[in-house]
Amino acid sequence: MSFEPTIGLEIHAQLATASKLFCSCPTTFACPPNANTCPVCMGLPGVLPVTNRQVVEFAIRLGLATHCSIRNVSQFARKNYFYPDLPKAYQISQYDRPICEHGWVDIEVEGKTKRVSITRIHIEEDAGKLVHEGEDPTASYVDLNRAGIPLLEIVSGPDMTTPEEAKAYMEKIHSLVTYLAVSHGDMEKGNLRADANVSIRPPGQKELGTRTETKNLNSFRFVRDAVTYEIERQADELREGRRIIQETRLWDAMTKTTFPMRSKEEAHDYRYFPDPDLPLVVADEAWVDRVRKEMPELPDEKKARYIAQFGLSAYDAGVLTQDRAVAEFYEAVLAAGADPKKAANRVTVDLAAKLNDTKHVMAEVKFTPAQLARLIALVDQGAISSKQSKEVFDAMYDSGEDPDLVVKSRGLSQMSNQAELEAIVAKIVADNPGQVEQFRAGKDKVFGFFVGQIMKATQGKANPALVNDLLKKKLG
Repeated sequence: MSFEPTIGLEIHAQLATASKLFCSCPTTFACPPNANTCPVCMGLPGVLPVTNRQVVEFAIRLGLATHCSIRNVSQFARKNYFYPDLPKAYQISQYDRPICEHGWVDIEVEGKTKRVSITRIHIEEDAGKLVHEGEDPTASYVDLNRAGIPLLEIVSGPDMTTPEEAKAYMEKIHSLVTYLAVSHGDMEKGNLRADANVSIRPPGQKELGTRTETKNLNSFRFVRDAVTYEIERQADELREGRRIIQETRLWDAMTKTTFPMRSKEEAHDYRYFPDPDLPLVVADEAWVDRVRKEMPELPDEKKARYIAQFGLSAYDAGVLTQDRAVAEFYEAVLAAGADPKKAANRVTVDLAAKLNDTKHVMAEVKFTPAQLARLIALVDQGAISSKQSKEVFDAMYDSGEDPDLVVKSRGLSQMSNQAELEAIVAKIVADNPGQVEQFRAGKDKVFGFFVGQIMKATQGKANPALVNDLLKKKLG
């Protein structure tokens, strides 16, 4: 039996605000347990929450970037579900009147563009954290530093059909929230995490199958792998004659499997009702228009501009614009005078490989855009060869040293003196009459022999283009 998967993602983006959603406690990461708390986020009796205005503006910003309708009057609701790490015993979220609705984003998978709908984007507070490391191995210790931190939940439509599409969608949302500076997007710190809803059905069946939800996937790879596993698991269940149970599951990255957490709740299980302590959120058109005018150039717009303005391939433009920090670095290299295509090659190939190998991010790159532009210029001027430039690049990456100083200290200057090279070429040709006869008899591959001998004689420093020209003239 074959099946058609249906996939939707609920992505939680932790917002890059200085304070929490309903109080003035800081959102600083990795503080001592319960250091960032107050009576409001601890849920003590008699306290009143106050909405963080910047959170609302961040929601508007993301809503505009995802082509959503912005609700001028939205409302907070209480979601009554017992969170042991949320002292109020309810979560403040939005329900029937979310701030953003009915949007979309385009993703690219295997060269094809697909539109994924966004059902809603709503504001809610995060819960705290249970810690199971302490003196008593049977106890749960509660850290409320995270309780009340603002989140935007981005709910997609059930439009994706492959794990690769789910991964691409997660990457697209990550790109947007970081471009907009509404979230730091650090997935290792939980700034962005996804819940994956997966169901399968026989081909041609209109009704969707029973879905499961896999919680808290905090990497693009985990999203792809968890969805892949869940599709295969559900297919195996149905082939064995068993039914799919609607439930919430967790992902085990070590075994690459999902396992049950609890039965899946529906909206009525949460007993939503308007929060009586919070006024309506009013975002008038003047506010929305101001945010719209302040929006930065977004990835899709930037990619189209790079293709049109710089003549880059769609692939290179896509790689350069996926991460705002990479795009800003690239444009700074161009501002320092580098050729767009050569700069793109250095950033998408050399720099990308180094970042991947070292697990660094752009903020940790030691050399400047101007230094990379200078390295490109050294190759263009014939001062160093393309091969030598890789050694210079590696040294720049490791130390941040200026490329001219690297070339000087390592003796990497390229030999480009024509008279000096003519003498070396003449000697190599004179010393190898047999190979000269073979070349003149039509054995073109012998040309490479001469190039190799010249490079050996110059310790690899000879200008390859000049060597080729001089050899062709000498060999006739």
